[in-house]
Amino acid sequence: MYYIYILHSESSGSYYTGYTDKVERRVWEHNHSPHNTYTSKHRPWKLIAAFIASDDMGIAMKAERFIKKQKSKAFIQKICSMEKIDLPMAQLVKVPYLRD
Repeated sequence: MYYIYILHSESSGSYYTGYTDKVERRVWEHNHSPHNTYTSKHRPWKLIAAFIASDDMGIAMKAERFIKKQKSKAFIQKICSMEKIDLPMAQLVKVPYLRD
């Protein structure tokens, strides 16, 4: 199963959207990776939402890309408060509990 996850950086106010098959591992990697990346510059990251996307990685990638193309904090904040999101390629269902 693939998930869409949304992270927030309180230090910069930035949001980050990604897809993965293991949400907790990805959050840890964003916060601890030694590589110089976008997310390494805005640490620490907190998981604010995760959604079940699909068992198809391609669909999860398209959903992530769709969300990123909106380029809108308001859009990200809105979907984080929703239980279900209907996107053109998939319906995302919020995961009720994940540790950050």
